[in-house]
Amino acid sequence: MYIPTYQDMLDAHERIKPHINRTPVLTSAYLNELTGAQLFFKCENFQTPGAFKVRGASNAVFGLDDEQAKKGVATHSSGNHASCLSYAASRRGIPCNVVMPRTAPQAKKDTVRRYGGVITECDPSTSSREETFAKVQAATGGDFVHPYNDPRVIAGQGTCAREFMEQTDGLEIVVAPIGGGGMISGTCLTLSNQAPEVQIIAAEPEQADDAYRSFKAGYIIADDAPKTIADGLLVPLKDLTWHFVSNHVTDILTASEEEIIDAMKLTWKHLRIVMEASCAVPLATILKNKDRFAGKRVGVIVTGGNVDLDRLPWIK
Repeated sequence: MYIPTYQDMLDAHERIKPHINRTPVLTSAYLNELTGAQLFFKCENFQTPGAFKVRGASNAVFGLDDEQAKKGVATHSSGNHASCLSYAASRRGIPCNVVMPRTAPQAKKDTVRRYGGVITECDPSTSSREETFAKVQAATGGDFVHPYNDPRVIAGQGTCAREFMEQTDGLEIVVAPIGGGGMISGTCLTLSNQAPEVQIIAAEPEQADDAYRSFKAGYIIADDAPKTIADGLLVPLKDLTWHFVSNHVTDILTASEEEIIDAMKLTWKHLRIVMEASCAVPLATILKNKDRFAGKRVGVIVTGGNVDLDRLPWIK
């Protein structure tokens, strides 16, 4: 298992700069008052494909040698990694094959196809996803770019925290959502080297809390098919992301479905940005644990904004 280094993250940032946006950091006086903390939101929903995963995907795609690039790339993903890998592949002019659960939001499937990705659908479980993917990869020979358990991807995701620290002085805590752990691992990679005093807190839905239970138990506990409105956080940790989570994460906090929806509404209303349910989990956990964050300068990574507007979670 190759564990990416801080230098890998720095190299990734140089490699992907032409293909990503340096996303803005937003604040809200209302949300600061509500939480008792100073919150800084790093808005990765402003990436062209709408999510932070364009960083890791671009690093993997543009790091391929020309011979492998001809065969393209392949992955399995519930949405954002699929669309970001398709985007990066289209920028390099190479094929991209994607296995997606049939229950993935239509908006995310549409984005993959818009960037030229070819979708094969599977049942909404980790086992079905991996079985279907094995067949697709055998047929295409594409380089497997795992959504999170890939050193190239983690190094790319770490560039977000690097920018965040350049844009914001004196952060004491950084909170990001956790599913498979790619963003959290990249954040750990960067901050453990660049600002080891900053606490890293992962936020997870109560209904898909395998990372929380893994963290408490000290080993990976994987759920096969959890159900939550935070559809980007349905996958379990793997060995590489577990390395970063177990060594560098300060704590994992959880929020209920209702708390996630309330936080999502708050950010839409007061930050005036579109964010998906998965990205509302950090604010939901901050609101639930106000004493923990009161008086602190807290960075919140808004991981994506690819929302199916016809299926918003507060519309009955």
